[in-house]
Amino acid sequence: MSTNRRRMRVASVVAGIGIVAVLAAGCSRGGGTPNSTEDGAAEASPGITDSSITLGITTPLSGPTAGPGTCTVAGITAYFGAKNADGGVEFGDGKTRKVEIEALDDEYDPQKAKANYDQLKSSVFAMTAGLGTPTNRAWREAAIADEVPQALIMTGDPIFSDAEESPWQLGFVPTYLNEGQAFGELLAGSGEDHKVAILSQNDDYGEGYVEGFKSGIEGADNIEVVKELTYEATDTSVDAQLTELAGSGADVFFNAMSITPLVISSLQKTQELGWLPSWFLPSNTSSPSAILEPGGAAAFPGVYTVAFAQSAAAPTFADSEEGAAFLSELKEFGNYPDPPAFPHCVWSYQVGATLEQVFAKMTEPTRADFMEQLRTISGYTAPLMLEGSTVDTTVDGQPAVSTVQVQKYNGKGYAPAESWDE
Repeated sequence: MSTNRRRMRVASVVAGIGIVAVLAAGCSRGGGTPNSTEDGAAEASPGITDSSITLGITTPLSGPTAGPGTCTVAGITAYFGAKNADGGVEFGDGKTRKVEIEALDDEYDPQKAKANYDQLKSSVFAMTAGLGTPTNRAWREAAIADEVPQALIMTGDPIFSDAEESPWQLGFVPTYLNEGQAFGELLAGSGEDHKVAILSQNDDYGEGYVEGFKSGIEGADNIEVVKELTYEATDTSVDAQLTELAGSGADVFFNAMSITPLVISSLQKTQELGWLPSWFLPSNTSSPSAILEPGGAAAFPGVYTVAFAQSAAAPTFADSEEGAAFLSELKEFGNYPDPPAFPHCVWSYQVGATLEQVFAKMTEPTRADFMEQLRTISGYTAPLMLEGSTVDTTVDGQPAVSTVQVQKYNGKGYAPAESWDE
């Protein structure tokens, strides 16, 4: 493709990742009163002109979470890259703008994420799509103080969807409580007796999943949590915890873990120990090809997760018109040549589509107007969503997507799990 049709730019990406950032400019959300120009029009916020808007992303592009982190840039880059090639995105003020993405690598390190935000905040209109609870939390308060939107980010931490606590924030993916509760309710509804062992990340990520799960089984006499342990996100092994949990007699393992290599090694270690429970895995660490297959997940009676979007790794994905278009755009504009193993590529593509809905409502080139319009999207079916899931940003305390479906691994991909089935 010729350079006059698009310009690709990425900052601080480790060699070999091959992710790109495409012309696209970003919006934000806020609640302040914008300054006015002499003719009475609202003064434009940083990162937006009459012809372009710039969005910033801080996300892990290297290190153990580089797989999903790279996808958070590739998907949104693909979406707006295609839009830019067609002339740009039409805004509610009547102007058509190209969208530029500036992405920085934080290696899933909160301090680096904060430094990236500090570097980007004055030149981008809004921050978006970045992966990680601790990394997004690291600069949440700064974004509030600076009145910079932190919009449709990839964390299930509910604090980002609380308009009072986080007036310049909104999460995109379902909260950890949403996910954990859905699995808990499915398990409790089985009518069978189950003993559950829990291993969770020792932070808001892990705590949210556990809280949601426990709310899902509340009042269920057939479910007993027999052992709970935690691990640190910086740990390189959880063998000791798994050995202890294996002795609990649990037939269900609730594993609230965000680190890809640890999930794989945990699947392998429990088999070595001869402990073969049914598993629950978070949506962001449940990839069939990148995690379950190398971990030997087929050895377990059931591996469950939740989803709201179609899986690009599914054998039939490319056969649909939407799926084929996504893969083509991901390759051409996102510089991502293969079907993604992680769902985050689809999620961030959906973030791009949702942002376009917001842009279409904006009548002023300000972060404040962006935030106001961000809270008005209701009943929007973004591309590649599962039936029954929609984008709704109007419910305080909930992220843009709050509906999930429990799914069970079938050896190749996932199928809906309408009831507990071992």
